[in-house]
Amino acid sequence: MHRRSLFKRTLLSGLGMLSVGQHAWAAIGEANQARPKRLVVIFLRGAVDGLSIVVPYADPGYYSARSSIAIDKPGHDEGALDLDGQFGLHPALSPLMPFWQAGKLAFVQASGSNDATRSHFDAQDFMESGTPGNKSTPDGWLNRLLGNLPAKPGNAESPTRAVSIGAVLPRIYAGTNPVANIGSGNSATKPTLLDRPAIGDAFDKLYNKDDKLSAAYQSSKQAHAEVLESMEGHATEETMQAEMLAANNGAPLPNGFPVDATRLATLMRNDNRVQLAFMALGGWDTHARQGAGKGQLANRLSPLGQGLAALANRLGPVLDDTVVVVMSEFGRTVHENGNGGTDHGHGNVMWLLGGPVAGGKVYGHWPGLSASALYEGRDLAITTDFRQVLAEVIGPHLSVESARLQNIFPGLGDTPRNHIGVLRA
Repeated sequence: MHRRSLFKRTLLSGLGMLSVGQHAWAAIGEANQARPKRLVVIFLRGAVDGLSIVVPYADPGYYSARSSIAIDKPGHDEGALDLDGQFGLHPALSPLMPFWQAGKLAFVQASGSNDATRSHFDAQDFMESGTPGNKSTPDGWLNRLLGNLPAKPGNAESPTRAVSIGAVLPRIYAGTNPVANIGSGNSATKPTLLDRPAIGDAFDKLYNKDDKLSAAYQSSKQAHAEVLESMEGHATEETMQAEMLAANNGAPLPNGFPVDATRLATLMRNDNRVQLAFMALGGWDTHARQGAGKGQLANRLSPLGQGLAALANRLGPVLDDTVVVVMSEFGRTVHENGNGGTDHGHGNVMWLLGGPVAGGKVYGHWPGLSASALYEGRDLAITTDFRQVLAEVIGPHLSVESARLQNIFPGLGDTPRNHIGVLRA
């Protein structure tokens, strides 16, 4: 690598800016006047137990299969929060109930990838590439979506049109279209070396010309200042509680989610160029001591629910133009194992949150949990392809034509499917 190019990457990475792809940096600039339609994807890595999230409490097979980890029926201590007389929400997700009652939260039960793998690596790859069973797909469906969005003045060429929160760019964003990568946690907005006056002044003098490197430096410096400024004064009750929770609970990644979710919402409110966003949360592989209304899984779900509520509340009026999708690579076994946990399964549940969502409803055909209905005799069967749900959101919400949907999810048109209707007409 040329020494000047290497120095450029080292310099700009020292700024703590928004990394775009692997080789460049982008700034958060002034917001456009027009408010775009937004899509936020939250991926739960590790295969979350959808049967404990949206509890099929009216299905007798659920309780006969889970002697110690079943969520009690509504009305009991630590019981499910009734949704529709058939399904209930895990009590740790109570912060989301106001959105259900307001018709802004929905679920799609028995959904997922029809590929039979129970490998985390393969299943996540298929869900992120959008091509189940095909390991050779080079790019991710969110990157392909970015390349198929309608062009908008001042936004189409912006590298901040798509944002990823996390240490590295995920598989779902792999591809040729630029994506802004922002660090997670409190370190994302901490002062850096170049915030020291003496060092900052020296670099200002060195890069004060009209060449591309100087322009990149000035752009990155401005971005850093604006990101810090956008967070100042926004230490809401939710973020403070989240920081305490993260410090005191010791569970994996989800405990920091409320902080990152609030920061993302602030960013989206302050910059109308941000149209797509992605975050991944780990810690859902509950092979042992999963717990029921309380326990390991509840400790994971609690900050997840807090974070989603913080995201929605902080978005404010922007939520009317935003759809949040929560998904995981596959579900878990219907029967609990000998360790008080569950193993890798098949069917799962997808979550949809936002103003455009036709909420207050559990969608999808429920196959039941009787022995004859289980996939391979052990798992919840899949009756809705996850790509169908995504296509129904992406098409009307982001104004992506049907022909372009085939570019995003190749082969989906060959799969028999029924319209679900997860968005408001």
